[in-house]
Amino acid sequence: MKIELELPNWLAQINSQPPQPAYQTVESRAELVIQLSRLNVEYNTGGPFAAAIFNRDTGALLTAGANLVVPLNCSIAHAEIVAIMLAHQTLETYRLSGHSPYQLVSSCEPCAMCMGAIPWCHIDSLVCCARDSDARAIGFDEGDKPDNWVEKYQTRQIEVIRDILRPQARQVLNDYARNSGHLY
Repeated sequence: MKIELELPNWLAQINSQPPQPAYQTVESRAELVIQLSRLNVEYNTGGPFAAAIFNRDTGALLTAGANLVVPLNCSIAHAEIVAIMLAHQTLETYRLSGHSPYQLVSSCEPCAMCMGAIPWCHIDSLVCCARDSDARAIGFDEGDKPDNWVEKYQTRQIEVIRDILRPQARQVLNDYARNSGHLY
């Protein structure tokens, strides 16, 4: 048996493009991720979440992921997990540390499952746009997470930056809910 992700065409195209101009700022990285979450909703290829992994220092995009839970019938196909899996395949390693300092930018704070995956793959920095409370407000179950998760990440040397372009990311979530998006 082999596990393969079938990416929507638009997302596969982003991941197969030659290196793009670097995303120099955290805000430009967040803008890309929010646009990907919006495209995932517009193309009806998954939920209102996206994530991407960048070289933290240069801003080069390594991989981009989107939530594919419903189209793949796979409860773990969250945007962060998809981006992490693609990064592992791209770098041909199960650890992201030691290659470059990598930053995961997510359209929303991680759920309980994704929260566990981030330290295991050795991400150096996490940027979150919307808050957990924004996803819960429209009906998503984010799982049981410790209240002090940011501090726990920091003790593991994972930088956490929150609320980057939060209103724009929250708007994608609200638009999804208003248009009767599937809540899972």
